[in-house]
Amino acid sequence: MPEEASNYMRIPMTIPFQINLKDQVAVITGGGGVLCGAMADAVAQCGAKVAILDLKLDKAQQGADRIRQAGGVARGFAANVLDKASLEQAHEQVKAALGPVDILINGAGGNHPRGTTSREFLSREDLTAPQEGVVTFYDLTAEGIQFVFNLNFLGTFLPTQVFSRDMVLQGRGNIINISSMNAFRPLTKIPAYSAAKAGVSNFTQWLAVHFSRTGVRVNAIAPGFFLTDQNRGLLTQPDGSLTARGTTITAHTPQGHFGKPEDLIGTLLWLLSGEGSGFVTGQVIAVDGGFSAFSGV
Repeated sequence: MPEEASNYMRIPMTIPFQINLKDQVAVITGGGGVLCGAMADAVAQCGAKVAILDLKLDKAQQGADRIRQAGGVARGFAANVLDKASLEQAHEQVKAALGPVDILINGAGGNHPRGTTSREFLSREDLTAPQEGVVTFYDLTAEGIQFVFNLNFLGTFLPTQVFSRDMVLQGRGNIINISSMNAFRPLTKIPAYSAAKAGVSNFTQWLAVHFSRTGVRVNAIAPGFFLTDQNRGLLTQPDGSLTARGTTITAHTPQGHFGKPEDLIGTLLWLLSGEGSGFVTGQVIAVDGGFSAFSGV
């Protein structure tokens, strides 16, 4: 599985079905990553002109190069999803290069050690006999929690403020947020990430209602467990075998394995299709191998 995930960017992806996105402009934040890179490829294959945004310009440009080599239209742009001025600059660049925005996929986000405890469960000994290097709930800082929360929630809120304006003015558009299994069932050790993704799901519902009279639909995809550059070291050993946490996750995923990037594409394309999901808005769709349905017993 790790090898397949790491090789993804070099393997042409076959999408499960076609929808017509010809000449629509799609902005994808975090587009230099594995999962959002797959989404960028898919919308490009359906005819969209793709703007890949990433904090690292070289990663954005690599994704755009891959799409162009496959015959699509794409450009890479640097943008910081926590800096509105940076996003506004990217918006102007996107409009100049590709045109007004029709689709926004808010893919930027992630966890950080500053919002993570060392252990799953707190014990009295953690307080009476603290161990060096062990981060308990009481060691988490406001700054660390805020960093993770901002990256995921404000990193969805601010790009939506900037890029949805084109859609509202045009009277049509599609916003896809990326939530998480953590929004349904918070994982141990990562309180900030879990709370932030719950906020993304709630914001998706709120925004769908707020935008409901504008012609803009708002939905979210909540991926289960996929191997990415961010979590591969946490879930797998260097030889490709699973860590203890990786084993626990797959044991609680009824299908018994991690997802692949292409597993997200059918849901994405359905949500982007006006013909297929034109009456769907404010929904958070789990793509998780059954994880959210399983009690563990």
